[in-house]
Amino acid sequence: MASIFDILAEQRILDAERRGEFVGLPGAGRPLVFEDELFVSPEQRMVNKILRNAGFIPPEIGLRKEIAALRAEIAAQEAGSERHRQLRRRLAMLIVQLQEMGQARG
Repeated sequence: MASIFDILAEQRILDAERRGEFVGLPGAGRPLVFEDELFVSPEQRMVNKILRNAGFIPPEIGLRKEIAALRAEIAAQEAGSERHRQLRRRLAMLIVQLQEMGQARG
C-alpha cells in the first residue's frame, strides 16, 4: 500500500511530465547509471570517487578484467592446443590470486 507521500510524489511527477518539464534534459533516453555503494561510508565513497576519477583501478577489479579477457581468449582458441593449455593455466593462477585477495580482506 502506497503512503500519502508516494501518491503525492507520483502526482507531482505526472504533472511535471504533462507540462513538458522533462523534455530536453541531459541524458534523456539513456539508462540511469547508479554509482552508489550502499554499504560504504560517505567518506569512503568520496575517496573511491576521487581514485576512480584519477584513473586508479583497485587490484581486484584489474584482476577480474584480466580474467574476463582470458576467458574470451580461451574460448577463441582450439581446445587442446598448446596456447589453450597455457591460457587455462594462467586463468587458474589468476583465479587463485583473486580468491587469496578476498581471504586477505577478511
